[in-house]
Amino acid sequence: MTDSTSAPDPALESLSHLNNQGQAQMVDVSAKAVTIREATAIAQVRMQAATLATLEAGNAPKGDVLGTARLAGIMAAKQTAQLIPLCHPLPLSKVSVQIAVDRQLPGYQITATVKTKAETGVEMEALTAVSVAALTLYDMAKALEKSIAIEQIRLLEKRGGRSGYWQAQV
Repeated sequence: MTDSTSAPDPALESLSHLNNQGQAQMVDVSAKAVTIREATAIAQVRMQAATLATLEAGNAPKGDVLGTARLAGIMAAKQTAQLIPLCHPLPLSKVSVQIAVDRQLPGYQITATVKTKAETGVEMEALTAVSVAALTLYDMAKALEKSIAIEQIRLLEKRGGRSGYWQAQV
C-alpha cells in the first residue's frame, strides 16, 4: 500500500495515467486542443484452410460470420470507454471495419479505422474494434474449428493531436 504522504516519485510524472503516487488516474485532457484524430488498427484471425473455405462458401452454422463480426467491431468501438477503465468517452464520427481473406495465413485480416474531432485520440477505439470483431468471428466459427487463433492485434497508424502522424514499422 502506498503512503499518500510520501514524496512524489519523479519517474512517475511522465506516465500520464499515473499520479505522483503511482495510482491510476484518468488523464485531464481539458487543456488539449480539439483536433481531428484518426487511428487504424489490425488483427489477424488464423484458421485451417478447410474452415476458411467453409466460411467463404457461406456455409457457417451460425450464418453471416463476416457481417456479424464487422457490426460487432463497429459497436465495440462505440463502447470503448465502458470497457477500458481510463479511456475517455468520445464522439466518434467514423468507424469502419474491413474483413479481408488472407489465404497465406490462412484466415482473415481485420482492419478498423476510427475518426473523431476531440481532445484525445482514438487508438483504443480502433484496437477495441478489431479485437471484438476477431472475437466475434471466432464465436461465429468455433463450431467448425476450436483452434482458430487471434493474432497480431496492433496499431498501424494514427493521425492528429500533439504527436501528429505515427505509423508502425512493417
